[in-house]
Amino acid sequence: MGAGHSHTPAEADASRMIPRMIGAAVILGTFFVIELTTALLINSIALLADAGHMLTDVVAVFMGLAAVVLARRGSSSPDRTYGWHRAEVFTAVANAALLVGVALFILYEAVDRLDGAPAVPGVPMIVVALAGVGANFLVAMLLRSHSDESLAVKGAYMEVVADTVGSVGVLIAGIVTVTTRWPYADVVVAVLVALWVLPRAIALARAALRILSESSPAHIDVEELRSALSDVDGVTDVHDLHVWTLSPGKDVVTAHLTSDRDSAQVLSDARAVLSARGLAHATVQVDCPDGHCEETF
Repeated sequence: MGAGHSHTPAEADASRMIPRMIGAAVILGTFFVIELTTALLINSIALLADAGHMLTDVVAVFMGLAAVVLARRGSSSPDRTYGWHRAEVFTAVANAALLVGVALFILYEAVDRLDGAPAVPGVPMIVVALAGVGANFLVAMLLRSHSDESLAVKGAYMEVVADTVGSVGVLIAGIVTVTTRWPYADVVVAVLVALWVLPRAIALARAALRILSESSPAHIDVEELRSALSDVDGVTDVHDLHVWTLSPGKDVVTAHLTSDRDSAQVLSDARAVLSARGLAHATVQVDCPDGHCEETF
């Protein structure tokens, strides 16, 4: 029996990612305090919605930061052989749940105000919204380059982008309020922000839950992979083929191949098939037809 194991999963550049996430957390935390204070002072639900979303941004960045640090440090415990790589997936689920909760709360508050929207001064909304757009843009630039390397960072980045849209909405509501005195601009924008956030939160949750359920990666056609391994010269059977995602960028595959050919060559060819599909973290076992192979690679 021959076994081959390769370990070259994609690793996020944590040395650059961590300082960027700390900077993002400081910017978002500072602006959240400003936005929440203003929302309460002028009784703006649109601004409150954006502040609530900004809070989830802060939480998302801190959770993402914790996940990245844990994944980087790994684990010295013998019962945690994969370290803390799944930490970022759990934070993504929590982040999505928080987003959904905030969106539903804002929708509830907006509906409650339909019978009589309070007068909201537009100028403070415009000023704070402009500052919010600037803060979100800066944070988005800090996180964007790492959003494809980590699901936790991607969740934080998505929230910041969504919050930028929310700030633009608040800006529009402020302009409408100043120019037309229409009292419902604040409520309408709050509803639109909430409705814009909900499907993105659900999509993030689905991506994270797909990993936690150990489903095969969406970009991997398992049957095509099985066929490609079957086409390796000398392979007569492919069984116990499993493909799953440990964390974003860390797809894992295990497979048993039955072959009447030299095991070392079969392993080499099988690894080439897997590597061509981005499956570098692979464990492949080659069995002889009679089941009495003793060679180990």
